[in-house]
Amino acid sequence: MKKRAASVFPRGPADFVLQLAIWLCFGLLYQIARGIADRDPDEAFRNGRWVISFERHLHSLFELDFQKWSLPHPALVHALDYTYWLSQFAVVGIALLWIYFRRIDHFEHVRNWLIAANLFGLVGYVAMPTAPPRMFAADGFVDTLADSAALNHGTGFVQLAANPYAAMPSLHAADALIIGISMVMLVRNPVGKALWVLWAPWVWFAVMATANHFWLDIAAGVACAGLGYALVTWAEARMPANVVVAGPRRW
Repeated sequence: MKKRAASVFPRGPADFVLQLAIWLCFGLLYQIARGIADRDPDEAFRNGRWVISFERHLHSLFELDFQKWSLPHPALVHALDYTYWLSQFAVVGIALLWIYFRRIDHFEHVRNWLIAANLFGLVGYVAMPTAPPRMFAADGFVDTLADSAALNHGTGFVQLAANPYAAMPSLHAADALIIGISMVMLVRNPVGKALWVLWAPWVWFAVMATANHFWLDIAAGVACAGLGYALVTWAEARMPANVVVAGPRRW
């Protein structure tokens, strides 16, 4: 039985349980921090209004254009809605599992990069709670999830677990970029590589076309991914020489 478990898990079942525990503990802390940020709706709406004004000043309120292009096509809207729901947790989780079982030498690097980027994002949530575009219907935004999806922000568990004012920065954008880059580097199939190249841009389009994020949120999410990468590579470079850490230099 032990031999069979050892053959399934690259570092044994105990390490796999440890990795699950690390991720679950981080998820709990993540929700606590988001809850702390969910305490000042007035400030969140002021910040959301500021983002709209800023983008209008730059003549770059592209989110409304994306909605105009997508709303006449119900199949596209459903694909965008499901992308929004599945990209941050389901796709990230499946990708991490694949990396763990197929490219174990790179697992810690990708995991730590995700955690670091999300920690920077949580700082943003607390410092600048921001209402998403879908809360500004008077400006022309349409909440596609409320109109066409069986699962929406008013659904029981989602309403309990989510912070409705966590638009800035977009961790959907950050996580999609991290997973997209990691999978492009680690997947060997050319078709798979091509699909993962498109993953982050598709998610970015989805979160804007569903009125869940402004492009400025996405830019801030990309910045979180960049800061997370810098922090993780800095930490890896300072680890003792006898500690093996996977990193981009081995991709």
